Amino acid sequence: MLTVYGIPNCDTVKKTRTWLEKNNIEYAFHNYKTEGISKDRIKVWFKNFPWDKVVNKASTTWKGLPDEEKALITDEKSAAKLMMAHTSVIKRPLIEDASGKAVAIGFSEKEYEAKFL
Repeated sequence: MLTVYGIPNCDTVKKTRTWLEKNNIEYAFHNYKTEGISKDRIKVWFKNFPWDKVVNKASTTWKGLPDEEKALITDEKSAAKLMMAHTSVIKRPLIEDASGKAVAIGFSEKEYEAKFL
C-alpha cells in the first residue's frame, strides 16, 4: 500500500487522492499538520530525491521566510531541520511505496500511470 504525505486542503494533494481513488489504488494518508514528520523519514526521502526537490520553494511558506533563513538552507541537514519546523514547505504530495521508498513527488497523471497502474 502507498503512503501519501501532505496536507488535506492542498489542491495538488486533492488531485492525487482523487486520481488514486479513481484508479482503485489503496493508500494511507499522512497529514503533516496533525502528524508532523520525523528527521528519519526525511532522510529516507533524500535517498530518492535531492533535498532541493523536496523543499517546495514555490510554497507560500517558503516565500514568507526571511531571506536570511532561506540563505541558511544549503544542504540535507538544514533542509530537514526546516521541513520539521515548517511542514508546509515540503513539496506535496510525496508518495512512498509499501517498502517506505519515496517513489513520487508532486502530481503527474502520466508519471502515476507509469508507476502505479
